[in-house]
Amino acid sequence: MATAVKVPPLAEGERERACAGVLLMLGAALIFAFLGVFIKMMDPRFRLWDIAAYRFWGGVVALLIAFGWRENFLRPENPRLMLARGVAGGLTFICLVAAIRTIPFSTAMVLFYSFPAFAAFFSSRLFGEKASGKEYLFIGLTVAGVAVLFDYAFDGGFAGQLLGVMAGLLAGLATCLVRKLRENNGPAIIYFHMCLWGGLMTLPFFLDGPRFPAKGVEWLLVAGIVLTSTVAQLLMTTGFKYCKSWQGGVLMTSEVLFAMVLGVALFSEQISWRFFVGGSMVVASAFLIQVGNKRQVGNKRRQA
Repeated sequence: MATAVKVPPLAEGERERACAGVLLMLGAALIFAFLGVFIKMMDPRFRLWDIAAYRFWGGVVALLIAFGWRENFLRPENPRLMLARGVAGGLTFICLVAAIRTIPFSTAMVLFYSFPAFAAFFSSRLFGEKASGKEYLFIGLTVAGVAVLFDYAFDGGFAGQLLGVMAGLLAGLATCLVRKLRENNGPAIIYFHMCLWGGLMTLPFFLDGPRFPAKGVEWLLVAGIVLTSTVAQLLMTTGFKYCKSWQGGVLMTSEVLFAMVLGVALFSEQISWRFFVGGSMVVASAFLIQVGNKRQVGNKRRQA
């Protein structure tokens, strides 16, 4: 009779790395949700380009203040990959904004949150880091959960839908590049180049009728946007040192759940059955992909 082969438990260091990756990604997702709260509280007279300019250029200033004395931001390792990551991050924002403006919000967001699948695709094609069939299934479950949360309908014109897909594709590419860049670069320099290129790409739109804070509370909200976006990006970028690009992407999808909870707590928004069904699908997919990752690591250790 065949004897079942037991997968050896993860070593202490491997368990710590796995837990660190999960906690960093969930922490980043939570803080990104607070970023959404600050953006929602901004006066409607502020355009998305104004908010983007404050976020990107504020991030440049914050990073220079916090790390400038010990980081040579203009001389990164892998400068071509750093440039590609910065441009991909800036284009992601532009495509997502354009999609939101041309097709229903729910359609744009579901198309955007397909980015973990694109991250897995690019990681495989560019760097040989392949996802398994089960992991693609879990990624699909994540996208389906987001679709339930947003009451998804495939609405809007082809151009807007294409922009939504491009936003997800570029976000997947950016995520993949962050994972690769973390091998030789710190999180601060990676986010600096995203802010630099994102700021340059959005600057012409900002200068076409810029809006500036006129009240103390507006300055506080701008400071909140800069602080939360910077901290969240640093946590997320650090987390990619401990998990694969698509695994981190699935965990980052929890931002939607945190945002909905904050909407209820701060803005008295209503939660429907979609939150529980879609949220359960997102949480289940994140749990299953982490379990699968632990089994893969255990199998590799056993084979070694």
